[in-house]
Amino acid sequence: MSRHDLELGAEHAATREQLWNAVLDGDEYAAAAAVFAAIDRGVSAEVVLLEVIAPVQHRVGTEWAANRITVAEEHAATAINDRVIAALAHHPASAPTTTCGRVTVACVDGEWHALPARLLAEVLRLRGWQVDFLGAQVPTPHLIAHLHRTGPVAVALSCSIPTRLPTAHAAITACQAAGVPVIAGGAAFAPDGRHARRLGADAWGPDARVAADLLGRGLTRDHHTSAHQPIDDLPHLGDQEYTMVGRTAPQLVKATVGDLEDRFPAMRTYTERQRQHTTEDIAHIVDFLATALYLDDDDLFTGFVTWTADILAARGVPATSLHPALESLQAQLVEFPRTQRLLNAALTALDHTADMEQIV
Repeated sequence: MSRHDLELGAEHAATREQLWNAVLDGDEYAAAAAVFAAIDRGVSAEVVLLEVIAPVQHRVGTEWAANRITVAEEHAATAINDRVIAALAHHPASAPTTTCGRVTVACVDGEWHALPARLLAEVLRLRGWQVDFLGAQVPTPHLIAHLHRTGPVAVALSCSIPTRLPTAHAAITACQAAGVPVIAGGAAFAPDGRHARRLGADAWGPDARVAADLLGRGLTRDHHTSAHQPIDDLPHLGDQEYTMVGRTAPQLVKATVGDLEDRFPAMRTYTERQRQHTTEDIAHIVDFLATALYLDDDDLFTGFVTWTADILAARGVPATSLHPALESLQAQLVEFPRTQRLLNAALTALDHTADMEQIV
């Protein structure tokens, strides 16, 4: 790495720290000033978006997960970053110099994390695309109506919440049936993009820069036709386990919460608020179990369970409370072989995590 590269890296790090301090203080004007100062020093708008704002936003999520900032602080910081991106779009240095085609950028229905999609939309705009940014939680019928009306060359679908992947699958299929190729992006599709491929997307972008490059080279339609159905990608859905777990989710949650008082006696002393949080955690576990059944992916479920264990530990809640919850679900779903496999894998992963903590 050259001295110039090192100096640039240090400069970007300093700008990130200025932006971080500003968003943590809730100071929108200081945040915008830090970003505009970098632009005035000659840093490109795309670099500011992807190497300053995006890492700061990632840090916001990391600090929330570690219980070092509150939910309110996380929301405020995200809102400020969003407003800084909007302000940057109107800076003279952000004016596009070329003209490409038209592209739609949208979050799947139920996905409220719009900032990753917003970053992509701004990068594409900087590169000369006419961008229709539809924002968060776009119902699939409305998305398809928009595609028919505007005729984009491609649609970029963003999904950060894994439990929205079945919805993302339906949206991908519907867009392709409308004749528009789909590039998928967002944390929900997994770091290696395997869920994007499993769900039939025409391309996957691990970040905004790669996605913009792929769109610049052009997406082509694959083997999909208007008669293509989601189950064509996921034949294991024929066993109906996903459908049964999804339909009975409220009953599963209620039964598991009731069962926990016997399996985890400490819960009998919980306050009403603690019981509410426990119920929410179990509901999330059931949702992820259903999604893992949809994709037939053990890692998706075990990853969420071990992440939940870390979150609970950061909040002073014993992660051991997850064991009886998973065991209760095992007892209720004993006739579902794929479900049993997923629950066993999660219990094994929790035991392995506990063993590693004891070694450390």
